[in-house]
Amino acid sequence: MREHVRERHERAVALVRDHVSLPVAVLAVLLDVSMVTVRRDAEVLVSEGRLGRIHGALVWPGTGRPVPAPARTAPRTGEGTVVGMVVPTMHYSFSEIVQGARSVLAVRGARLVLSLSGYFPDEDRTQIRRLVASGVHGLLVAPSWEDGAPGPGEADAVLEASVPTVLVERWTRTGSPVDVLDRVRSDAAHGAGSAVHHLASLGHRHIAHALQNSPHTQQLKAGFETALATLGLPAAVVPGFGPGSAASESHRYDLTLEYLRAGVREHGVTAALVHTDADAVVLLPRLQALGIRVPEDLALVVCDDEVSGLSELALTAVAPPRRAVGAAAAGLLLDRIDGRAAGSPEPPPVPAPRLHIDLLPQLRVRDSCGARRVHI
Repeated sequence: MREHVRERHERAVALVRDHVSLPVAVLAVLLDVSMVTVRRDAEVLVSEGRLGRIHGALVWPGTGRPVPAPARTAPRTGEGTVVGMVVPTMHYSFSEIVQGARSVLAVRGARLVLSLSGYFPDEDRTQIRRLVASGVHGLLVAPSWEDGAPGPGEADAVLEASVPTVLVERWTRTGSPVDVLDRVRSDAAHGAGSAVHHLASLGHRHIAHALQNSPHTQQLKAGFETALATLGLPAAVVPGFGPGSAASESHRYDLTLEYLRAGVREHGVTAALVHTDADAVVLLPRLQALGIRVPEDLALVVCDDEVSGLSELALTAVAPPRRAVGAAAAGLLLDRIDGRAAGSPEPPPVPAPRLHIDLLPQLRVRDSCGARRVHI
Protein backbone atom coordinates (compact mmCIF):
# COMPACT_ATOMS: atom_id res chain seq x y z
CA MET A 1 0.00 0.00 0.00
CA ARG A 2 1.39 3.40 -0.91
CA GLU A 3 2.41 5.71 1.89
CA HIS A 4 -0.08 8.44 1.08
CA VAL A 5 -2.97 5.94 1.28
CA ARG A 6 -1.86 4.85 4.75
CA GLU A 7 -1.63 8.47 5.83
CA ARG A 8 -5.14 9.16 4.53
CA HIS A 9 -6.46 6.15 6.43
CA GLU A 10 -4.87 7.45 9.63
CA ARG A 11 -6.45 10.87 9.08
CA ALA A 12 -9.84 9.24 8.49
CA VAL A 13 -9.57 7.20 11.68
CA ALA A 14 -8.51 10.28 13.66
CA LEU A 15 -11.41 12.36 12.33
CA VAL A 16 -13.99 9.69 13.16
CA ARG A 17 -12.44 9.16 16.60
CA ASP A 18 -12.64 12.88 17.34
CA HIS A 19 -16.26 13.19 16.16
CA VAL A 20 -17.42 9.66 17.14
CA SER A 21 -19.64 9.65 14.02
CA LEU A 22 -19.15 11.27 10.60
CA PRO A 23 -21.32 11.01 7.46
CA VAL A 24 -19.31 9.60 4.56
CA ALA A 25 -20.08 12.72 2.49
CA VAL A 26 -18.63 14.99 5.19
CA LEU A 27 -15.54 12.79 5.60
CA ALA A 28 -14.90 13.04 1.84
CA VAL A 29 -14.90 16.83 2.12
CA LEU A 30 -12.64 16.88 5.17
CA LEU A 31 -10.15 14.52 3.48
CA ASP A 32 -10.43 16.42 0.20
CA VAL A 33 -11.07 13.23 -1.79
CA SER A 34 -13.88 11.91 -3.97
CA MET A 35 -16.82 9.89 -2.65
CA VAL A 36 -15.48 6.87 -4.55
CA THR A 37 -12.15 7.13 -2.72
CA VAL A 38 -13.67 7.57 0.73
CA ARG A 39 -16.04 4.62 0.19
CA ARG A 40 -13.09 2.46 -0.86
CA ASP A 41 -11.16 3.56 2.23
CA ALA A 42 -14.22 2.86 4.38
CA GLU A 43 -14.39 -0.72 3.10
CA VAL A 44 -10.79 -1.30 4.16
CA LEU A 45 -11.08 0.38 7.57
CA VAL A 46 -14.37 -1.37 8.40
CA SER A 47 -12.99 -4.76 7.31
CA GLU A 48 -9.97 -4.18 9.57
CA GLY A 49 -12.27 -3.40 12.48
CA ARG A 50 -10.82 0.08 12.93
CA LEU A 51 -14.17 1.77 12.23
CA GLY A 52 -17.83 0.84 12.20
CA ARG A 53 -20.54 1.90 9.77
CA ILE A 54 -24.22 2.72 10.06
CA HIS A 55 -26.73 4.58 7.87
CA GLY A 56 -24.18 6.19 5.52
CA ALA A 57 -21.81 7.23 8.32
CA LEU A 58 -18.56 5.92 9.74
CA VAL A 59 -18.53 5.53 13.52
CA TRP A 60 -16.02 4.79 16.24
CA PRO A 61 -16.24 1.09 17.14
CA GLY A 62 -17.58 0.21 20.56
CA THR A 63 -18.89 -3.00 22.12
CA GLY A 64 -19.98 -4.60 18.88
CA ARG A 65 -22.30 -1.70 18.05
CA PRO A 66 -21.79 1.73 16.55
CA VAL A 67 -21.23 4.30 19.27
CA PRO A 68 -23.92 6.97 19.27
CA ALA A 69 -22.65 10.46 18.58
CA PRO A 70 -22.60 12.92 21.47
CA ALA A 71 -24.75 16.02 21.40
CA ARG A 72 -22.19 18.16 19.61
CA THR A 73 -22.03 15.70 16.68
CA ALA A 74 -25.81 15.31 16.50
CA PRO A 75 -26.52 19.00 15.96
CA ARG A 76 -29.89 20.61 16.31
CA THR A 77 -29.40 22.93 13.35
CA GLY A 78 -31.71 22.03 10.52
CA GLU A 79 -34.30 23.48 8.18
CA GLY A 80 -34.69 27.15 8.90
CA THR A 81 -31.05 27.68 9.84
CA VAL A 82 -29.48 30.21 7.48
CA VAL A 83 -25.75 30.93 7.25
CA GLY A 84 -24.41 34.02 5.53
CA MET A 85 -21.03 33.86 3.80
CA VAL A 86 -18.96 36.84 2.61
CA VAL A 87 -16.02 36.15 0.29
CA PRO A 88 -14.10 38.53 -1.97
CA THR A 89 -14.68 36.54 -5.17
CA MET A 90 -15.75 33.17 -6.50
CA HIS A 91 -12.58 32.88 -8.58
CA TYR A 92 -9.68 30.58 -7.77
CA SER A 93 -9.69 29.02 -4.30
CA PHE A 94 -12.90 30.56 -3.02
CA SER A 95 -15.07 28.46 -5.30
CA GLU A 96 -13.80 25.31 -3.57
CA ILE A 97 -14.11 26.87 -0.13
CA VAL A 98 -17.75 27.74 -0.77
CA GLN A 99 -18.42 24.24 -2.11
CA GLY A 100 -16.95 22.70 1.03
CA ALA A 101 -19.05 24.91 3.29
CA ARG A 102 -22.18 24.27 1.27
CA SER A 103 -21.69 20.48 1.44
CA VAL A 104 -21.57 20.43 5.24
CA LEU A 105 -24.45 22.89 5.59
CA ALA A 106 -26.57 20.71 3.30
CA VAL A 107 -25.80 17.57 5.31
CA ARG A 108 -26.87 19.35 8.48
CA GLY A 109 -29.98 20.87 6.94
CA ALA A 110 -28.86 24.51 6.83
CA ARG A 111 -28.97 26.96 3.92
CA LEU A 112 -26.16 29.14 2.60
CA VAL A 113 -26.62 32.75 1.46
CA LEU A 114 -23.57 34.06 -0.40
CA SER A 115 -22.32 37.65 -0.76
CA LEU A 116 -19.28 38.96 -2.63
CA SER A 117 -17.18 41.91 -1.48
CA GLY A 118 -14.98 42.31 -4.57
CA TYR A 119 -11.92 42.93 -2.35
CA PHE A 120 -13.37 46.28 -1.22
CA PRO A 121 -13.02 46.60 2.60
CA ASP A 122 -16.02 48.94 2.85
CA GLU A 123 -18.10 46.31 1.08
CA ASP A 124 -17.30 43.82 3.85
CA ARG A 125 -19.19 45.99 6.31
CA THR A 126 -22.08 46.56 3.88
CA GLN A 127 -22.55 42.86 3.16
CA ILE A 128 -22.17 41.79 6.81
CA ARG A 129 -24.78 44.30 7.95
CA ARG A 130 -27.13 43.30 5.15
CA LEU A 131 -26.88 39.61 5.98
CA VAL A 132 -27.37 40.16 9.72
CA ALA A 133 -30.38 42.40 9.03
CA SER A 134 -31.85 39.67 6.82
CA GLY A 135 -31.86 37.29 9.79
CA VAL A 136 -28.96 34.91 9.21
CA HIS A 137 -28.06 32.82 12.25
CA GLY A 138 -24.29 33.00 11.71
CA LEU A 139 -21.56 34.25 9.40
CA LEU A 140 -18.61 32.78 7.54
CA VAL A 141 -16.37 35.70 6.52
CA ALA A 142 -13.21 36.02 4.44
CA PRO A 143 -12.60 39.77 4.80
CA SER A 144 -10.83 41.84 2.15
CA TRP A 145 -7.67 42.17 4.23
CA GLU A 146 -4.74 42.78 1.89
CA ASP A 147 -2.20 41.02 4.11
CA GLY A 148 -4.59 38.33 5.32
CA ALA A 149 -4.73 40.07 8.72
CA PRO A 150 -6.60 43.29 9.51
CA GLY A 151 -5.01 46.71 9.31
CA PRO A 152 -6.12 49.61 11.53
CA GLY A 153 -9.91 49.71 11.69
CA GLU A 154 -10.38 46.86 9.22
CA ALA A 155 -11.61 44.41 11.87
CA ASP A 156 -14.49 46.63 12.97
CA ALA A 157 -16.91 45.29 10.37
CA VAL A 158 -16.45 41.71 11.63
CA LEU A 159 -16.56 42.66 15.32
CA GLU A 160 -19.85 44.52 14.85
CA ALA A 161 -21.68 41.36 13.78
CA SER A 162 -24.26 40.30 16.37
CA VAL A 163 -24.31 36.62 15.34
CA PRO A 164 -21.68 33.85 15.70
CA THR A 165 -18.90 34.47 13.21
CA VAL A 166 -16.06 32.32 11.88
CA LEU A 167 -13.16 33.80 9.89
CA VAL A 168 -12.20 31.81 6.78
CA GLU A 169 -8.69 31.76 5.26
CA ARG A 170 -7.62 34.76 7.30
CA TRP A 171 -5.40 35.26 10.33
CA THR A 172 -5.04 37.86 13.05
CA ARG A 173 -2.12 39.25 14.98
CA THR A 174 -1.84 38.40 18.65
CA GLY A 175 -3.51 41.10 20.70
CA SER A 176 -5.87 42.17 17.93
CA PRO A 177 -9.49 42.45 19.14
CA VAL A 178 -10.59 40.12 16.37
CA ASP A 179 -8.15 37.44 17.56
CA VAL A 180 -10.89 36.14 19.89
CA LEU A 181 -13.01 34.96 16.96
CA ASP A 182 -13.06 31.38 15.69
CA ARG A 183 -11.13 30.92 12.47
CA VAL A 184 -10.24 28.18 9.99
CA ARG A 185 -7.50 28.49 7.39
CA SER A 186 -5.00 26.48 5.39
CA ASP A 187 -1.53 26.62 6.94
CA ALA A 188 0.35 28.44 4.19
CA ALA A 189 3.55 28.60 6.24
CA HIS A 190 3.57 24.83 6.64
CA GLY A 191 2.98 24.44 2.90
CA ALA A 192 5.92 26.65 1.97
CA GLY A 193 8.11 24.87 4.49
CA SER A 194 7.18 21.46 3.10
CA ALA A 195 8.18 22.66 -0.38
CA VAL A 196 11.61 23.76 0.89
CA HIS A 197 12.14 20.47 2.73
CA HIS A 198 11.19 18.53 -0.41
CA LEU A 199 13.59 20.51 -2.60
CA ALA A 200 16.36 20.15 -0.02
CA SER A 201 15.78 16.38 0.04
CA LEU A 202 16.53 16.40 -3.70
CA GLY A 203 19.89 18.04 -3.06
CA HIS A 204 19.10 21.72 -3.64
CA ARG A 205 20.84 24.21 -1.39
CA HIS A 206 20.19 27.55 -3.09
CA ILE A 207 16.42 27.95 -3.21
CA ALA A 208 14.64 31.16 -4.18
CA HIS A 209 11.03 32.24 -3.89
CA ALA A 210 8.85 34.38 -6.15
CA LEU A 211 5.67 35.19 -4.23
CA GLN A 212 2.83 37.25 -5.67
CA ASN A 213 1.29 39.71 -3.22
CA SER A 214 -1.78 38.13 -1.64
CA PRO A 215 -3.35 37.58 1.80
CA HIS A 216 -1.12 34.47 2.11
CA THR A 217 2.23 36.05 1.18
CA GLN A 218 3.42 36.84 4.70
CA GLN A 219 2.72 33.31 5.88
CA LEU A 220 4.34 31.73 2.81
CA LYS A 221 7.46 33.83 3.26
CA ALA A 222 7.64 33.03 6.98
CA GLY A 223 7.37 29.30 6.33
CA PHE A 224 9.95 29.48 3.54
CA GLU A 225 12.49 31.37 5.64
CA THR A 226 11.95 29.21 8.73
CA ALA A 227 12.54 26.05 6.68
CA LEU A 228 15.78 27.46 5.23
CA ALA A 229 17.00 28.34 8.72
CA THR A 230 16.00 24.95 10.13
CA LEU A 231 17.88 23.15 7.37
CA GLY A 232 20.89 25.45 7.58
CA LEU A 233 20.46 26.60 3.98
CA PRO A 234 21.54 30.04 2.78
CA ALA A 235 18.96 32.67 1.88
CA ALA A 236 18.91 33.06 -1.90
CA VAL A 237 18.03 36.71 -2.40
CA VAL A 238 18.50 38.68 -5.60
CA PRO A 239 18.63 42.43 -4.80
CA GLY A 240 16.04 44.63 -6.45
CA PHE A 241 13.31 42.02 -6.88
CA GLY A 242 9.84 43.38 -6.09
CA PRO A 243 7.06 41.77 -8.13
CA GLY A 244 4.42 43.18 -5.82
CA SER A 245 5.29 46.70 -6.97
CA ALA A 246 4.63 45.87 -10.63
CA ALA A 247 2.23 48.27 -12.30
CA SER A 248 0.65 45.54 -14.41
CA GLU A 249 0.38 41.77 -14.60
CA SER A 250 2.70 41.74 -17.62
CA HIS A 251 5.27 43.80 -15.72
CA ARG A 252 5.05 41.40 -12.76
CA TYR A 253 5.82 38.48 -15.05
CA ASP A 254 8.80 40.37 -16.50
CA LEU A 255 10.16 41.12 -13.02
CA THR A 256 9.70 37.53 -11.88
CA LEU A 257 11.34 36.18 -15.02
CA GLU A 258 14.37 38.45 -14.59
CA TYR A 259 14.57 37.51 -10.91
CA LEU A 260 14.67 33.81 -11.71
CA ARG A 261 17.08 34.29 -14.63
CA ALA A 262 19.49 36.24 -12.44
CA GLY A 263 19.10 33.71 -9.66
CA VAL A 264 20.10 30.81 -11.91
CA ARG A 265 22.78 32.55 -13.99
CA GLU A 266 24.38 34.79 -11.37
CA HIS A 267 23.58 33.47 -7.89
CA GLY A 268 23.65 29.68 -8.16
CA VAL A 269 19.92 29.19 -7.58
CA THR A 270 18.81 25.69 -8.60
CA ALA A 271 15.25 25.62 -7.26
CA ALA A 272 12.40 28.03 -6.59
CA LEU A 273 9.00 28.27 -4.94
CA VAL A 274 6.57 30.24 -7.12
CA HIS A 275 3.21 31.65 -6.10
CA THR A 276 0.83 31.27 -7.82
CA ASP A 277 0.67 28.16 -9.99
CA ALA A 278 -1.01 30.23 -12.71
CA ASP A 279 2.04 32.54 -12.70
CA ALA A 280 4.30 29.52 -13.05
CA VAL A 281 2.35 28.25 -16.06
CA VAL A 282 2.96 31.60 -17.77
CA LEU A 283 6.64 31.74 -16.75
CA LEU A 284 7.56 28.18 -17.73
CA PRO A 285 7.83 28.68 -21.53
CA ARG A 286 9.55 32.04 -20.98
CA LEU A 287 12.20 30.38 -18.83
CA GLN A 288 12.72 27.73 -21.47
CA ALA A 289 13.03 30.44 -24.14
CA LEU A 290 15.93 31.87 -22.11
CA GLY A 291 17.61 28.47 -22.13
CA ILE A 292 16.73 27.70 -18.50
CA ARG A 293 15.50 24.12 -18.44
CA VAL A 294 12.94 22.98 -15.89
CA PRO A 295 13.72 20.93 -13.84
CA GLU A 296 17.30 20.35 -15.05
CA ASP A 297 18.51 23.93 -14.43
CA LEU A 298 15.71 25.13 -12.15
CA ALA A 299 13.45 22.84 -10.13
CA LEU A 300 10.04 24.42 -9.50
CA VAL A 301 7.43 23.93 -6.79
CA VAL A 302 4.33 26.12 -6.95
CA CYS A 303 1.81 27.28 -4.38
CA ASP A 304 -1.85 26.46 -5.11
CA ASP A 305 -2.99 23.66 -7.35
CA GLU A 306 -5.61 25.23 -9.58
CA VAL A 307 -3.95 24.56 -12.95
CA SER A 308 -0.64 22.89 -12.02
CA GLY A 309 -1.55 19.54 -13.51
CA LEU A 310 -2.64 21.14 -16.80
CA SER A 311 0.74 22.68 -17.63
CA GLU A 312 2.76 21.17 -20.49
CA LEU A 313 5.24 20.14 -17.84
CA ALA A 314 3.17 19.06 -14.85
CA LEU A 315 4.03 21.27 -11.88
CA THR A 316 4.78 19.99 -8.39
CA ALA A 317 2.35 21.90 -6.17
CA VAL A 318 1.57 22.74 -2.57
CA ALA A 319 -2.19 22.15 -2.56
CA PRO A 320 -4.16 23.90 0.19
CA PRO A 321 -7.18 21.88 1.42
CA ARG A 322 -9.69 24.50 0.26
CA ARG A 323 -12.83 22.34 0.39
CA ALA A 324 -11.85 21.06 3.83
CA VAL A 325 -11.36 24.65 5.03
CA GLY A 326 -14.89 25.54 3.98
CA ALA A 327 -16.28 22.34 5.46
CA ALA A 328 -14.51 22.76 8.81
CA ALA A 329 -15.55 26.42 9.06
CA ALA A 330 -19.17 25.58 8.35
CA GLY A 331 -19.20 22.76 10.88
CA LEU A 332 -17.62 24.94 13.54
CA LEU A 333 -20.13 27.73 12.91
CA LEU A 334 -23.10 25.37 13.14
CA ASP A 335 -21.77 24.09 16.47
CA ARG A 336 -21.62 27.68 17.70
CA ILE A 337 -25.16 28.35 16.48
CA ASP A 338 -26.40 25.22 18.27
CA GLY A 339 -24.71 26.29 21.49
CA ARG A 340 -26.36 29.68 21.36
CA ALA A 341 -29.79 28.31 20.47
CA ALA A 342 -29.76 25.56 23.09
CA GLY A 343 -28.91 27.61 26.14
CA SER A 344 -30.99 29.70 28.46
CA PRO A 345 -30.57 33.49 28.56
CA GLU A 346 -27.90 32.87 31.16
CA PRO A 347 -24.38 32.24 29.82
CA PRO A 348 -23.09 28.67 30.17
CA PRO A 349 -20.98 28.06 33.31
CA VAL A 350 -17.95 27.06 31.21
CA PRO A 351 -18.00 28.73 27.76
CA ALA A 352 -16.62 26.63 24.93
CA PRO A 353 -13.08 27.79 24.03
CA ARG A 354 -12.63 29.61 20.74
CA LEU A 355 -10.77 27.68 18.07
CA HIS A 356 -8.02 28.64 15.63
CA ILE A 357 -7.86 25.73 13.18
CA ASP A 358 -4.99 25.37 10.69
CA LEU A 359 -5.36 22.64 8.05
CA LEU A 360 -2.18 21.37 6.44
CA PRO A 361 -1.67 21.56 2.66
CA GLN A 362 -0.53 18.52 0.68
CA LEU A 363 2.58 18.40 -1.50
CA ARG A 364 1.64 16.87 -4.86
CA VAL A 365 4.85 15.74 -6.55
CA ARG A 366 4.85 15.96 -10.34
CA ASP A 367 7.55 16.59 -12.96
CA SER A 368 8.73 20.18 -12.42
CA CYS A 369 10.81 19.46 -9.31
CA GLY A 370 12.71 16.59 -10.92
CA ALA A 371 11.84 14.13 -8.18
CA ARG A 372 10.51 11.50 -10.56
CA ARG A 373 13.71 11.62 -12.58
CA VAL A 374 15.78 11.24 -9.41
CA HIS A 375 13.93 8.07 -8.37
CA ILE A 376 13.87 6.33 -11.76
